[in-house]
Amino acid sequence: MIYRFRVILDTEEDVFRDIEIEQDDTLEQFHNVITQSFGFDGTEMASFYISDEQWNQGEEISLFDMSDSSDPVRLMSETTLIDVAHENSPRLIYVYDFLNMWTFLVELAEIVEYETGREYPNVMYTHGQIPDEAPDKEFKADDLDNFDEEEDFVDLDEYDDFGFDENWN
Repeated sequence: MIYRFRVILDTEEDVFRDIEIEQDDTLEQFHNVITQSFGFDGTEMASFYISDEQWNQGEEISLFDMSDSSDPVRLMSETTLIDVAHENSPRLIYVYDFLNMWTFLVELAEIVEYETGREYPNVMYTHGQIPDEAPDKEFKADDLDNFDEEEDFVDLDEYDDFGFDENWN
């Protein structure tokens, strides 16, 4: 089967690409198509994140294993599209270049039959030009309406009575 995705740059202007790709292709192959279709050289670090309906960032699938821990890292080269995107979970977030934070909202729009004679992956449609610089991201804290300074913060003077060695493991 063929997956048709809309890949939207998270910016005020409408900038997106519609891409067809085989469901058994890896996320690394999808990453390569996205970077090429938006005019990036593809040399920067990138990750996909599984997303819910509200575009909340979930599990990371990384281009490379850059972790220092022994915990396994899910890699793009080992993960197929069908593993992470389907009708019940059609959304992904894609971040390219962690210094500039180019962020894309990726949504599975349609699943269609393979068309004989057509080459995949295929960039079906392009709209808008990518800006010279990545859009600024606004990071917000949770709503603080229920914040009570006396209850929610401990007076740091309470810790003066503890000696350094008392709680050292």
